[in-house]
Amino acid sequence: MSLLKKTDSFRRVVIDHVSPSVDGGRNPFKRVLGDWVTFHAHAFADSHDLLTVDLRIRLYGSKEWEYFPMSAIGNDEFEVNYETKEIGLYEYEIAGVIDHYGSWNEGFKKKNEEGVPVDLECLIGAEILEQTAKRASKKDAKQLKEWAAHLADTSADMHSRITLAYSRHVAGIARAYPERKWESCSPLSLMLVERELAAFSAWYEYFPRSCKDDGVTHGTFNDAAKRLPEIEEMGFNIVYFPPINPVGREFRKGRNNSLTPTPDDVGSPWAIGAKEGGHKSILPELGTLKDFKGFMSKAGKHGIEVAIDIAFQCAPDHPWVKEHPQWFRWRPDGTVQYAENPPKKYQDILPINFESEDWENLWDELKSVFEYWIEQGVKIFRVDNPHTKSMEFWRWCILNIKAKHPEVLFLAEAFTRPKRKYYLAKGGFTHGYTYFTWRNNAAELQQYVEELTQSETKEYFWPNFWPNTPDILHEDLQSGNRATYIGRYVLAATLSSNIGIYGPSYQVLDSEPFPGKEENNNSEKYQLKAWDWNAPGNIAHEISVINAIRNQHPAFQRTFNVQFIPCSNPHIIAYLKENFDKSDRFIVVVNMDWSNKQAGTLELPLGDGQVRLIDRLTDHKQEYVWQGNSAYIDLDPKKSPAHILQIVG
Repeated sequence: MSLLKKTDSFRRVVIDHVSPSVDGGRNPFKRVLGDWVTFHAHAFADSHDLLTVDLRIRLYGSKEWEYFPMSAIGNDEFEVNYETKEIGLYEYEIAGVIDHYGSWNEGFKKKNEEGVPVDLECLIGAEILEQTAKRASKKDAKQLKEWAAHLADTSADMHSRITLAYSRHVAGIARAYPERKWESCSPLSLMLVERELAAFSAWYEYFPRSCKDDGVTHGTFNDAAKRLPEIEEMGFNIVYFPPINPVGREFRKGRNNSLTPTPDDVGSPWAIGAKEGGHKSILPELGTLKDFKGFMSKAGKHGIEVAIDIAFQCAPDHPWVKEHPQWFRWRPDGTVQYAENPPKKYQDILPINFESEDWENLWDELKSVFEYWIEQGVKIFRVDNPHTKSMEFWRWCILNIKAKHPEVLFLAEAFTRPKRKYYLAKGGFTHGYTYFTWRNNAAELQQYVEELTQSETKEYFWPNFWPNTPDILHEDLQSGNRATYIGRYVLAATLSSNIGIYGPSYQVLDSEPFPGKEENNNSEKYQLKAWDWNAPGNIAHEISVINAIRNQHPAFQRTFNVQFIPCSNPHIIAYLKENFDKSDRFIVVVNMDWSNKQAGTLELPLGDGQVRLIDRLTDHKQEYVWQGNSAYIDLDPKKSPAHILQIVG
């Protein structure tokens, strides 16, 4: 359609600057169930006529709109507060139309108060009421016609006609039926309302195949279930498994990503597919589908939901490779192209070709993978490397799934460039991995968190802070100590309301790197692992304390409520976290020099009075009293790298 095409001249209202809105409404902004959303728009028309401006909103796929009148707040701006009462994908628009009765009514009053004869004005008002009656309900139409007749009756007492024109009751009914065919609408826009777990979650990742704890015997779902009481005690509400599908045998990787595996090597679970099946099948060594459902049931009894990994890539012996060769890239020598990220090579993984001529069937099949697992009861998915797949596929796939299954959550494992990460979030991913792992001093961490929480990205990108993953062991952890692991977890858990860890490795301080890489040596990605839960240094207790604080205090159950506090020492980061009504308030202070005691002065945003604080991180609940607008602080990481100070008075 030409941008210079004529528009209907009777659509006189301009709707502009609608907010919240992402990309003109094409992509959804996000809120949590129970949130209040302030919708705001600019709306104006030629002349001095009054406007009727409404928010119209409905669940995607619903036929009926809900109408919410917007209030004029001055300067041609309108707003309305809307409470989210049901999760789901919504579409909304702002509609504006000339308020003919309101405009006439305002002019009538001005003229009457200036002593201008209003007999003719009464006739004009009567005409408007007659037209309005044609659009009204049967009951209101009858009343509107009676009022119109009285206004038009030149023999009636003028005082009674003027009284009718001034009536708020009459105006309320007359203004409820504007001429909708003349209204202007903003572009149709999207909003996602998520359940509470989308805003507040703690993920614990572990490999069920290592749950025999001897490093030799392949674990099962039943073995994995034995860890659930401990994971619940540590305060996690999501357990996440790497792919549970059959592992390919062709070009299977050995220990530490070796190209020469032994017959006993279990391979990488991300090399999906073998003769036993593909993305809708379960690795037989883990158990059956019935066993998996049993695990989910046991997890639910511990208050824990189960997330599984969806990795859209295939082992060379995945059934899709033979059944749908057109979904893969083939090289001139007749071999299929495996995955590469030079200098890394993944001979056991074949990427899917999203430029396939058969792309529509490909998209449908990939979407059906999610739908299959949703049918089995899975509501949470961690998606591997989504940034290496079609961005438009994700938008189509996830938003259509969310429209039908609004309870389903998606975590994007995308350690990639910011614009890609943010576009995935716009496409419906609930959470996204972040650069938290690589922000290792106070200044750069503060700058990054402010970018996430104080820019427009907060409308769609909800960060999930992971200090480690099976793929990432940052130098900070490699060279760190027990204080490093505790301090990094405090930062993740109190800065972001969504957090996760590769659990066994993190809690036992598995800091040995593969030489020259940012990964664990003897990685569990390629072998069964025996974890020594009784080894010195296990920080399960500290994790439990931190998670208990999060679970008990709403100040830590949202991400975008952080206010940084200046400190005279650059090694120390400090920030205020408080809930909406400020009934739950904390100051968190972390010494990011993990080896040395550091001290400094905080510039407090609390006023000049006295404040009493209790450190909830310490077992003995140390109490402090600060006076004035500054406070001295010192932290010795040999004792504790952090304070989590609740403001109690």
